[in-house]
Amino acid sequence: MRTVLITGTSTGIGQVTAKHMASRGWRVFATMRNLEKKAPLEKVLRGAGIAQQVTFETLDVGDPKSIETAVSNILAQTGGTLDAVVHNAGVAIAGAHEDLPDAEIRRVMETNFFGVLGLTRALLPTYRAQRSGRIVCISSQSAFAGQPANSIYCASKWALEGWAESIAFELDPFGIDVVLVEPGPYRTEIWQGSERVTPPGGPYTPWVRLVMRGADAHADKHARDPEEVAKVVAKALEAPLPKVRYPVGFFAKLDFLLRGKLPSRMIRRGTTRYLGIPRTR
Repeated sequence: MRTVLITGTSTGIGQVTAKHMASRGWRVFATMRNLEKKAPLEKVLRGAGIAQQVTFETLDVGDPKSIETAVSNILAQTGGTLDAVVHNAGVAIAGAHEDLPDAEIRRVMETNFFGVLGLTRALLPTYRAQRSGRIVCISSQSAFAGQPANSIYCASKWALEGWAESIAFELDPFGIDVVLVEPGPYRTEIWQGSERVTPPGGPYTPWVRLVMRGADAHADKHARDPEEVAKVVAKALEAPLPKVRYPVGFFAKLDFLLRGKLPSRMIRRGTTRYLGIPRTR
């Protein structure tokens, strides 16, 4: 039975992916910071008759001790092997950079970027010893172009992609694959559940509110079922020779194709016009 560790499975893409991979016969280690939030996934698994395929573990990717404990517990149950990890845990905060609290900026980077680095490092000795392993990172359409009022989330995904492309060189001789799955808008809790920083009277507040209005309208109209992302993750995990990148959904594929082909100023004008933000210059 193939084994996979998935982070951030209490909601969204992580939750759906855990269920999907279990339905495909994988043994899934579904991790989350707070196991009190496992009930929705447990209910789905019981309803599908696959609860026995999933083991829950506490894992806070921002805490090195939690990473060490979770990896140790999981490897103890698998005989010291693991086929794959899906780095899905992620957080966001929206607003103008000048208004974002420094602690929140660091929280996004710790979860979306440094947490991936820390968990990967903890798993690499196992992967090297078994001469195989697959590292799947849930990136984002946000890694292809900047987005208004979303600077730190974009930065975390750009950093993730640069790291993933680079580490692939050093892991290839050990038979370890690094894969980026890059969804566009999907119906998950991360967008609506993220804080939106709009301080009363702030110089950016009217602009940020316009951005949020346009972004919400875009999500309401175009966000799709996250099951599509789970299916692409399965493809990335099960392909004999996976691709480096899997953009998922129309808008992610469009941004992927346009990346580097249009001037940044043109992209910025097109984005602001699409979101309904008045052009200033």
